[in-house]
Amino acid sequence: MDPSALKSAELEQLLNQEKERAMVNEVVAKLTSSCWDKCVTGTPGSKFSSSESNCLSYCAQRYMELSMIIMKRFQSMH
Repeated sequence: MDPSALKSAELEQLLNQEKERAMVNEVVAKLTSSCWDKCVTGTPGSKFSSSESNCLSYCAQRYMELSMIIMKRFQSMH
């Protein structure tokens, strides 16, 4: 195998990994912002209240479920 082709394949793999990492970071940032705005209504103390904690947990679960549904729908379109 041509050494330049091997380096190109390694570079492509590295770029794909970085793209995936960036997408995960973007999803986490959107999830955090969205759920924080929805669930934390006052000035946070050293701990979340039980209602804030439950809200954040439920919000994160729903956000991830919705993200998976959207991703599957896009994949089925291609």
